[in-house]
Amino acid sequence: MNLTRWGIRLPGAQRRHAPTGTETGSTGGVPAARGEQQSTAPHGRPGYAGHGVDALAVHELLGQVPAPVAVVQGGDHRVAYVNEAYAAHFGRRTPGAPARESLTELVELGLLPLMDQVRRSGTPRTLKSRRVPGPSRDSYFTFTCTPVQLATPEGPAARGVLVFASDVTDQVVSAERLRESESQQRAAAVTLQRSLLPQELEQPDDLRVAATYQPGGIDAAVGGDWYDVITLGAGRTAVVIGDVMGRGMRAAAIMGQLRTAVRAYARLDLPPHEVLQLLDGLAADIDPSQIATCVYAVYDPNEGTLSYASAGHLPILIQEPDGSITRVTEPTGPPLGTGGWIHSSGTVPFGPGATAVLYTDGLVERRDADIDEGIDALERALTGTGSGGGPEIICGRLLRALGITEEHDDDVAVLVLGCPERHGEEADLFRGAALDLLGGVEAAPRARAFADGVLASWRFPEELRELGVLAASELVANSLKHGRAPMGLRLRRTDRRLIVEVTDGDEHLPRRQQAAPADEAGRGIAVVATIAAEWGARRLPEGGKAVWAEFALPEAS
Repeated sequence: MNLTRWGIRLPGAQRRHAPTGTETGSTGGVPAARGEQQSTAPHGRPGYAGHGVDALAVHELLGQVPAPVAVVQGGDHRVAYVNEAYAAHFGRRTPGAPARESLTELVELGLLPLMDQVRRSGTPRTLKSRRVPGPSRDSYFTFTCTPVQLATPEGPAARGVLVFASDVTDQVVSAERLRESESQQRAAAVTLQRSLLPQELEQPDDLRVAATYQPGGIDAAVGGDWYDVITLGAGRTAVVIGDVMGRGMRAAAIMGQLRTAVRAYARLDLPPHEVLQLLDGLAADIDPSQIATCVYAVYDPNEGTLSYASAGHLPILIQEPDGSITRVTEPTGPPLGTGGWIHSSGTVPFGPGATAVLYTDGLVERRDADIDEGIDALERALTGTGSGGGPEIICGRLLRALGITEEHDDDVAVLVLGCPERHGEEADLFRGAALDLLGGVEAAPRARAFADGVLASWRFPEELRELGVLAASELVANSLKHGRAPMGLRLRRTDRRLIVEVTDGDEHLPRRQQAAPADEAGRGIAVVATIAAEWGARRLPEGGKAVWAEFALPEAS
């Protein structure tokens, strides 16, 4: 209701040009349209002048309005009129009393400064959804203040303010219920997502790993960001991070399926690009309209390398011991679920003192900037972390440096890998030894003698030394029978386990078989599987295969 431009003809009202007025029994004065002639109601009450509407007509009209209406005049906002609806909600008011004394409810709501602005500027103002305490329940009103002019018997028309209160309680209650429902749904999605992420990251012997996940702010639906760390055996570790496009329960559910599939495919110990090929087909089967980005990498401590494959994901950042940053951009392929693409793997050095950062787009993408600018900012932040602190500290520093707070509008996942530098006694716990085997009848005796000497120099207990020598002998014998040159034996120890690994040039992977009592062959792998804590086999990128066995050290058992 904008009374600054209000002109109406009520039935039976004459058009008047001289000051007239009729006394009413209302509780206050009457508003007058701005710029119109003044009139004075009987007994000195403010009147409404011009356009054929007198004080009685306006009083009757405002009295019929079901919403609370109050009219004030002058610099101290003295009460000129309140209608019956206002009196019913807030109580009757004495005309002529200043607002600070008579309209205390408006003072408490902070309406007086707004009324001052309206009176000075002549521009309507609105105060939305203010809570008004009530005897049985609280109500919510939106207050609109409109400038008016009031005719007075003393002289020129006085400037005043009409306060119109609109009850929005039902809308506010509905909005609160909707927000509560959305909050419950979002909490359920966040709970689902967190339950599908690793509850505790596996901690490899040769890496220090940490990860963090932060859902989007309260106004953003949960997304499909995910990560995982998978120990593959023989000291190797797989890491993966991905982002399912879209939001809500559907994205979280698809994320859970992909993460479960990655763990299953990782157990096959395939090259990174083959894992992505399998994931690509699975993603298309789950939902052809849903795509996801992903990067899968494998750390090999024997080679000091990180092999990786990317399906449309952001580049890995590697910080070298000297502080320089490498952005690993190639090779990369399209996101999962697009099909028709043959992925490929790449390899980068990753030695002691190096740090790798894998992340999702929520960390670096902003609506007002190119994503490359975000990656540049991440590089600067990683450089600023220096060499101090472990992966957990680096995760926190990167989030702070990129301005990630609880109100951030997108999911963020960060996975940090650190390859520690070891010195002194700790370095003695991480050792390796290798022997090239040319084949022939002397290969097995040479392997046994080499393993026995190395394990004795590492001061292993006799029982563990015997098990290690037996595993080396059986694996070399199996390689001599079923493989081909070149062959090699590699022994490696960490602070928690002993690893025995034999390589050869044949790509046929051995399987554990149940040998018949009369069989003279086929027992080597069965023996190794029986005495070792873990065993496995994989194809090598350069061709051939590796068969390994792990034994837990007494201190770690």
